[in-house]
Amino acid sequence: MDDDQEHALGRRERDILALERRGFTGPGAKERAIREELGLSPVRYYQLLNALLDDTRALVHDPVTVNRLRRIREARRSER
Repeated sequence: MDDDQEHALGRRERDILALERRGFTGPGAKERAIREELGLSPVRYYQLLNALLDDTRALVHDPVTVNRLRRIREARRSER
């Protein structure tokens, strides 16, 4: 396996980031997409997403989305 493959995100990680790039309208639309498209519970999805935000491979793969979500996460933490 070459370095690119070894350091690349897996399919599920890429799918999670792709879902985060989409805009959802209406209540429950995002949760429905999480279940139907990824086969994950929303709780598990957000656990995986949170871990992805700290993964440098995710930052390399999609810096705009990861940085936006990091800012949102940080703002929520500072509100507490």
